[in-house]
Amino acid sequence: MNLGNNLQYLRMLHNNMTQEELANQLMVSRQTVSKWELNNGNPELSKIKEICTLFNCTADELLFGNVNIQKSAYSEIKLEVIEPFEYVKYTVISKEPEDDALYRIRQIAKTLGITNPKIIGWDFSHLSQEQINVYHMHGYTAAVIIPEELDLDKSTISVEKVKKQTYITLTITNPMENPFDLISNAYKAVFQYIKVNRYTYHHFAFEHQFCIDGTEYMKICVAIQ
Repeated sequence: MNLGNNLQYLRMLHNNMTQEELANQLMVSRQTVSKWELNNGNPELSKIKEICTLFNCTADELLFGNVNIQKSAYSEIKLEVIEPFEYVKYTVISKEPEDDALYRIRQIAKTLGITNPKIIGWDFSHLSQEQINVYHMHGYTAAVIIPEELDLDKSTISVEKVKKQTYITLTITNPMENPFDLISNAYKAVFQYIKVNRYTYHHFAFEHQFCIDGTEYMKICVAIQ
């Protein structure tokens, strides 16, 4: 049974709720919550139902799942407001589209005269089942954010705009050391945070990879409404 670890993690996701705050919600003592988290006792069925309702999870997830997918490479999950921005994008559909899309968008940024471009990207999901299942292809969109001071002729290039938006964000340190595990689980952690706190996903998410003092980072941004 994973109740103790799961309960601690769900409290953390829920705005760092304290044991005392949870105890007050459930009308039990803080010591009782502490015992549950130390696996020295289990809640009665009625309290399990209340906990699941509070944290928007199932009893199986709470008692037997492993909801804590936080890793040492991950920053704290945050709420962040990002100001509106414009971007030019390029999408590639292939078996390994990321590198091609990123290379192409960097060339576009160079053509537009953007130095030190901020590149973002996201999975392109509008593929047919034949492309996915038969040809094992997937899509990736890379985009360069247009600096506010750059005056582009928008009649010659397609520019898209994102409004001011609230995002759930998480930053990964050295994401390419184990990308399939670190990046995919980072998204899972963010969507888990959205579920626990009952936010609504706004159907826009992106990642931004950057380097500071020789260390690589990737920031995951998932829009909510």
